[in-house]
Amino acid sequence: MLTIGDREVKVLHIEPTDACNAACPQCLRETDKTFNKDDLHHLTVDQIKQLISEDTISNLNKVYMCGDYGDPAAGRHTLDIFRYFRSINPSVVLGMNTNGGLRSVEWWRELAEIMHQPTAHPQEYVVWSIDGLEDTNHIYRVNVNWNKVIENAKAFIAAGGLAHWEMLVFEHNQHQVDMAQNLARDMGFKWFRAKVSKRFIPYPVEFLNPPSGWQDPVVTQGSIDCQAIKESTVYISARGILYPCCWLATEKDSELGNFSEVIHTWKSDNPNQICKTMCSSNNKGTSFTNQWQREVEF
Repeated sequence: MLTIGDREVKVLHIEPTDACNAACPQCLRETDKTFNKDDLHHLTVDQIKQLISEDTISNLNKVYMCGDYGDPAAGRHTLDIFRYFRSINPSVVLGMNTNGGLRSVEWWRELAEIMHQPTAHPQEYVVWSIDGLEDTNHIYRVNVNWNKVIENAKAFIAAGGLAHWEMLVFEHNQHQVDMAQNLARDMGFKWFRAKVSKRFIPYPVEFLNPPSGWQDPVVTQGSIDCQAIKESTVYISARGILYPCCWLATEKDSELGNFSEVIHTWKSDNPNQICKTMCSSNNKGTSFTNQWQREVEF
């Protein structure tokens, strides 16, 4: 039985590849100087079989794809991985995050068909990270073609896929939040969410500024309220390594087998800094739970 802390794993977070079409300036692909864009990885079904037993898969509630370095749509085996989990656990919730600018409309229709089956959970989804409209999305989502994103989203939704629009709000696009929300509604998205990036201080970029009137979501006080333990989640990186969560995957010595050492720091005077940044709690929640400043369901 695969465990996180003392809990059986119920949610699996997968990075199927560290390849991506975009060059978002505050993404780890651009800020991590040790990341080698010429040495990319594509997780395979065989690697997953070596890491996760069928018994564990049978008891999972959810499998979702969202990477530290890559876009799941860039993965060579993304659809095969989803099919594999579906074959072992027909009712597991499948989810994915993407910038939407990769692949053909046929690929997105195929993904919708894998997700939209009689045995599937009705809350399966793809999150589309779209940061504004045609004249602004590319300012942060560098190299992403707006028209292709919209074309792919329309194909996915038309094929029965459940889509969420998630928007990072900057000074340059904050005037478009309402327009983006209305477009999401008109296109048939199920949700619209908006938030502010937490990376302005650690990764300043000359042409990126925070919006006015939007709250900084970072919480840095209080005890650690670990999201991975709360959700019974583990993370598989594109290299096929198990970590407690995607945030700790940026630390080479924080693999799942070393998680007890990370937990031990929480009650010390020097808690793990990633845990402190993401999962320190106060009476309003954590940086993770507080991230969305607008959430609208259609």
